[in-house]
Amino acid sequence: MSPFVVGLGEAMVLFQPADGRPLAECATASVHVAGAELNLLAAVRRAGVRAGFCSRVGADPFGERVVSAAEELGVETGLVAVDPRRPTGVFAKDVRGDGARRVYYYRSGSAASALDERDAERALAAGPTVVAVSGLTAALGPGPRRAVRRVAGAPGVHLALDPNLRPGLAPVTDLLLELLPVTAWLLLGVDEALPLFGTAEPGEVFRRAAAAGVGEVVLKGGADGCWIAENGSPVHIPSAAVHIVDPVGAGDAFAGAYLGARLRGIGPRGAAWLGSRFAAGVIGAPGDTDGLPGADAAAALVADASLM
Repeated sequence: MSPFVVGLGEAMVLFQPADGRPLAECATASVHVAGAELNLLAAVRRAGVRAGFCSRVGADPFGERVVSAAEELGVETGLVAVDPRRPTGVFAKDVRGDGARRVYYYRSGSAASALDERDAERALAAGPTVVAVSGLTAALGPGPRRAVRRVAGAPGVHLALDPNLRPGLAPVTDLLLELLPVTAWLLLGVDEALPLFGTAEPGEVFRRAAAAGVGEVVLKGGADGCWIAENGSPVHIPSAAVHIVDPVGAGDAFAGAYLGARLRGIGPRGAAWLGSRFAAGVIGAPGDTDGLPGADAAAALVADASLM
């Protein structure tokens, strides 16, 4: 059966200054669509694997924009439901003089914050090989938390989990720990390793994750590259980034490329190499998916990764 990845989560419309000035002063802003699961799915699709987005959007222009953006990325949108009672979430990204970014979310009461078991059942009914979820979705509220738990426990479906822990959102560490025994791929950031495993040392993270029942872990270190496990020992893969414009979304691009490569039969080393190339492109462009390689460039990178 050909691999099919379904991501369950929220995508929003993103506004960010287009003239390099902070939000409070900018005269123009660029408009993008972003969200952890959709970002990941875009990279999965660019790696040559079928991808579908399961979510809710409002009956508004922002919802239309989310759907059209996903379709332009090659992500299937038949699992996106329209909620006429709630709006599509939006957020804004501020760029500071020192290069730091600050993000302001306006997602309280959004359509996707009402995700629940019905959405999980819709995702599973599509027959995915893999369901991708993140801690961000679980943190949206009780309904999304139940939806994540439902897809994670489905027989015959592999779980790809990106913790995406955010201090400003509801704590979900307890749920993530509960999901580890059914997680096929854990796409883990170094900053998330400590709250989940009590350590950020790669070798020990791999040992504790295996003891918890996780199938495979890739440890994302941002500018420090990433670590994979080979024969039980950590192997470091350096970052490919050379030009930094906006780092937001790079971790999702890495995770999606890694997952897509693994589903195509590429080994962890090649998958991590591919993830680093996808992430480098996203870091070098504004928006969360604008820097992904085009179809031809992505196919060439996948071919190179398959040789590793």
